[in-house]
Amino acid sequence: MTVVPPSFPTSGNLLRDPGADPAGERFETLLDTPTVRIERIVSLGQSSPAGFWYDQPEGEWVVLLAGEAALEIEGEPQPRRLRPGDWVWLPPHCRHRVVWTAPDRPSIWLAVHLAIP
Repeated sequence: MTVVPPSFPTSGNLLRDPGADPAGERFETLLDTPTVRIERIVSLGQSSPAGFWYDQPEGEWVVLLAGEAALEIEGEPQPRRLRPGDWVWLPPHCRHRVVWTAPDRPSIWLAVHLAIP
C-alpha cells in the first residue's frame, strides 16, 4: 500500500490497538515519498525465517516502541536485545534479521526507511 503525503495535516497513535496476529507480522505504511517511507510494524512472536537476511538498498532507522525483540546484524558476535525506546540505524545493505519477538505481548516497531543517494 502506498500512502502519498496528504495536502492536509493527519495524525494517529502509534500505540493504539496494535492488531497483533500470531500468524504474521502486521505492516502499516504511515508515509511514503520518493525518499522516505515510515512504517509501523506489529510483531507477536515472529522472527525471520532460518537463513533469511534483510539486505535493503535504503537505510533504515528503527525504534522499538513496545514489547521486546532481538535483532541479529551480520558480523556482530551476538544478537542485540531490544526493549522499548531502543533504536538501531541500519545503513543500506546492512544484512540483518529478527531473531525473536515477545510471544506474549505485541512488539511495536517504528521503521523509517531512507533512500540515500
